[in-house]
Amino acid sequence: MICITRKEHFNAAHKLWREDWSEEKNIEVFGKCANANWHGHNFDLYVTVKGTPNPETGFVIDLKFLSKLIKERVVEKLDHKNLNMDVDFMRGKMASTENLAIEIWKILEPEINIFGNCKLYKLKLYETERNYVEYYGETT
Repeated sequence: MICITRKEHFNAAHKLWREDWSEEKNIEVFGKCANANWHGHNFDLYVTVKGTPNPETGFVIDLKFLSKLIKERVVEKLDHKNLNMDVDFMRGKMASTENLAIEIWKILEPEINIFGNCKLYKLKLYETERNYVEYYGETT
């Protein structure tokens, strides 16, 4: 088993806010992330696929295919967008980095797992250079 990772980048704005909470509670819990005028991040997304190299190509997955998949299905929907307002797969969800990683996984996993020799292993999503999440899919 070997892992290979593709890095992509996008910029997006969001606000952490619960309508059912008072302004005071939102600010207490979310701080600057509850800014009424939103705020943005330069996100770095690392998509890690694990598997066995194909004997004909030596690839676990073709990185050109993986890059195109990530760009078309994820980055184009997120780049320079407002996560709360513009992104269909984030509607009705708190626009936290944790939830964003989970939703990205739901998009990419079925597209990657169709190959018999590999599967999506991990997403790492950097919100800032100091803050990131890692997601390995649902465990049962």
